[in-house]
Amino acid sequence: MDLLQLLQTTPAAFISLCGLLGLMVGSFLNVVIHRLPRMMEQEWREQCATLDADSSPAPQAPSGPRYNLVIPRSACPTCGHQIRALENVPILSYLALRGRCAQCKARISLRYPVVEAICGALSTFVAWHFGFGAAALTALVLVWALIALTFIDFDTHLLPDSITQPLLWFGLLVNINGTFASLNSAVIGAVAGYLTLWSVYWLFKLTTGKEGMGFGDFKLLAAIGAWLGWQVLPLTILLSSLVGAVVGITLILFAGHGRQVPIPFGPYLAGGGLIALFWGRALTQAYLGVAL
Repeated sequence: MDLLQLLQTTPAAFISLCGLLGLMVGSFLNVVIHRLPRMMEQEWREQCATLDADSSPAPQAPSGPRYNLVIPRSACPTCGHQIRALENVPILSYLALRGRCAQCKARISLRYPVVEAICGALSTFVAWHFGFGAAALTALVLVWALIALTFIDFDTHLLPDSITQPLLWFGLLVNINGTFASLNSAVIGAVAGYLTLWSVYWLFKLTTGKEGMGFGDFKLLAAIGAWLGWQVLPLTILLSSLVGAVVGITLILFAGHGRQVPIPFGPYLAGGGLIALFWGRALTQAYLGVAL
């Protein structure tokens, strides 16, 4: 019996493999969450320097060392100690090191094992929920992207195009054969997802003169629509708005969060998208009476 047959005929093996894969991907997502915004900032600075060089005869400053998702190797931000392979085992290394750098004993953020645990748990649930097949394998990609977008938006209030745009197009490709929704529903979902929040944005801006959300939110909802179809968009928006309102009010009342300080909406869209991925059809049929 080869590996594919084993995974297909033994659900426990497939679920376990996806869980382990999720832990490893979660470790990589920590790198993406930390580095991608800095890569974007570096790119913006280089673009600004290029524009300055075009308008000024002054020599252009040399670019800095390479910095991407692979280079340089991960290191302790306090002492510069490069993380060895045995120090980078998801969750276990954090526990073995007691949450401290192996060299200087500086504290390691709890964020790292939390992201790994969330990614591992959700990957396990995806495998259990969908079973062996294309739905599970492609849903893993959606879940991993939403995790990365959630934490990046929490940290920077940015939803990078380098994640949201490929996610949208890949969702349309996934649904060519109707994996999660018909292709017609997916195309309409992508358009409707973008235009819905685009309309809210401009209505709010014309009414108040302020920007209520970023363009990344439009693209994220468009991606969710491309993956799951237009029918689940009302549920996704409702869930994300409710959770966002509750969290926002809680932060203002109990955490001293200023009313004028923006709260990222991307994490709540991602949460609504995850719920829609697993239970969207059932919830829509039960509560909204939409025939899918």
